[in-house]
Amino acid sequence: MPWPRRNWARDAAPVGGCQRARFALFLAHSQRVPSVTPDQFRRFSAAMPFWASMGFVPLIVIAAAYGGWWLLLMPLYGWGVFTAMDFVTGLNLDNPDTQTPLKDLFWYRAITLVWFPVQFAVIFGALWWIAATDHLHWFEELSLMFGVGVMSGVIGIVYSHELMHQKPKLERWLGDLLLASVLYSHFRSEHLQVHHRYVGTPRDPVTARMGEGFQAYFWRVLRDCPGSALRAEAAMLARKGVSAWHWSNPFWRYAALQGGMLALAFSIAGWWGVVLFAWQALIAIWQLELTNYIEHYGLTRRYLGDGKYEPVRPHHSWNASHKASNWLMINLQRHSDHHFKPDRRFPLLQTYAREDAPQLPYGYPALTTLAMVPPLWRRFMDPKVRAWRRQFYPDIEDWSPYDRHATPWPKGAA
Repeated sequence: MPWPRRNWARDAAPVGGCQRARFALFLAHSQRVPSVTPDQFRRFSAAMPFWASMGFVPLIVIAAAYGGWWLLLMPLYGWGVFTAMDFVTGLNLDNPDTQTPLKDLFWYRAITLVWFPVQFAVIFGALWWIAATDHLHWFEELSLMFGVGVMSGVIGIVYSHELMHQKPKLERWLGDLLLASVLYSHFRSEHLQVHHRYVGTPRDPVTARMGEGFQAYFWRVLRDCPGSALRAEAAMLARKGVSAWHWSNPFWRYAALQGGMLALAFSIAGWWGVVLFAWQALIAIWQLELTNYIEHYGLTRRYLGDGKYEPVRPHHSWNASHKASNWLMINLQRHSDHHFKPDRRFPLLQTYAREDAPQLPYGYPALTTLAMVPPLWRRFMDPKVRAWRRQFYPDIEDWSPYDRHATPWPKGAA
């Protein structure tokens, strides 16, 4: 005989009729599932492709567990998969509404906000695994941390770039922590106070010169950028009447955060852990500077005389609208608009037509591979730089003062 069904609203409620009715209404509301509006679902689904960075995490876990050929998964994912996907998905030429309220960007912002704990866990989890197990050979351990460095560079530094441009302190701190995890904290000062101000001029170490190979560019940037960042911070403090040694100089914070990361690596895996941590940091920095190399290669601003240059415009950055690689790098390839409106959040960055900004034929993952072979890179890109010069500066006949990279360019160069 089946059990009789019980009327909980009647049996559990007090005797009074009004009380019974109120209790029944309470039960009905407590069992109601919150509904998702079509607009909320649309915003969620539109943001989800930008969470492609999370794909690195299971790949690193698999590579750490099995070693061998599995160690190729991370670079293959970061470079090969998204290059192939670019050919399949094509270009995204749609421009979002720049007046979109911040609350509608929740799922876009969320990936940048949660990434530091994810990256922190991956880096130091990999070091713990290496210290606790012995099934990986030393070169497999280096290969594993190479893959971690690809993730830290392709994703972590790109996310820190987005965060450092925002006003909330939480986002800026997360950006600082991400940069400390790759020992490149000065990038924040150099990027905000030097690169954005002097891009396309000889005063910007990060603007790649036409004909300059990546290897020469890389070592020049490693040599010049820390000093230019420190001088920029010292100059800002001097304008406030404060010494460069004052506690408010962010380089003290940079040193403390980076020192803490190195100390943690040592506590987990000893000196070999410090070496592996520094190795993944170097790979991340290499990935960042490959991207920086591409973004402004050969592009210059007109010299106006007296040490002044024309304002930054969209045509001073290479633009790429490839859909899949922009998912991976959160629209960093819409770089023309980023320099035009530096504080614009990545979901709202605009793309431009060829008449307004120079276009790259492929996304960053493909072009960073090509940039590692300077003769092929120059053969591919230098004709595009010359076409850019004819398009945007047809009145300039002699480009030799720009190509010599004098500082500043002599009067009459333009």
